[in-house]
Amino acid sequence: MEFKDYYRILGVDRKADSKAIGEAFRRLARQYHPDVNKDPQAAEKFKEINEAYQVLSDPEKRARYDQMLELRERGMPWEQVFTRPGGGPRPEEWTVLFEQPQDLFGGFSEFFRRFFADLGGEPFEASRLWPRPPVAATAEISLEEAFRGTERELVVRNGFPRRVTVRIPPGVRTGQKVRVRGAADGDVYVEVRVQPHPVFTREGDDLICEIPISLTEALLGAEIEVPTLEGKVKVRVPPETQQGQVLRLRGLGMPRLRGGGRGDLLVRVKVLLPRGLSAEERRLVEQLAKLRRDNPRAGMGLK
Repeated sequence: MEFKDYYRILGVDRKADSKAIGEAFRRLARQYHPDVNKDPQAAEKFKEINEAYQVLSDPEKRARYDQMLELRERGMPWEQVFTRPGGGPRPEEWTVLFEQPQDLFGGFSEFFRRFFADLGGEPFEASRLWPRPPVAATAEISLEEAFRGTERELVVRNGFPRRVTVRIPPGVRTGQKVRVRGAADGDVYVEVRVQPHPVFTREGDDLICEIPISLTEALLGAEIEVPTLEGKVKVRVPPETQQGQVLRLRGLGMPRLRGGGRGDLLVRVKVLLPRGLSAEERRLVEQLAKLRRDNPRAGMGLK
């Protein structure tokens, strides 16, 4: 496996600040971008530049890389430095990977993957490092468990059947994989599947539900109760709310996996028309029709 000197690749000093690193990357990216440079080697060079920038522009990745360089300069074989700063991963340390990461120009080198896969932000292909399939088990959880975070005890089979406790963080989505590091026979992957919910559907970090309201509530406005994954909340429906109108309740959706708050709850209004009108109710509706004299089909060529 080839050692990567990211400072040399970007042509910057070890003490370069983030501004200098960004300027070097942009200059080299313009020079070697495959859309501009038609040299057959340009795409590979661009990939190398991009990889160097991904490390040196990220404080955590750069700190880990710098520590590895220091150990290498002291004579330690760099191939042995595949651990976190301050020691290796704990036997039951779990990390969530994105299910569809961006993989520009063929992804990152094995050197990068070995050092930084657990920090996220890169397209990890476990099949290139392990001969066995990466997913050794699946964990089905409810939407409520995905909201709060949960644990599962599973028997994983990756050449060594054993029972493990899977710690699933809040905000996880179907198809994402949780990895246990430092296992006796290599890393083990558990794929998460979030079960359908009877009330909520999910789009990214947003939750969507449909709430029925009466015709009078839609016309006059009302205060209604709306379910959330943390209990019911009261919401004001504005007067003259239309069928299918969406009310956005900010911050009441799913937790964002990488931090930064929560998504929103989108409440889609379903207006229920009354049935079994009394004679008095029908008279009032007819009176309203005469007062309004409106035609919702106007402009459509209909009468």
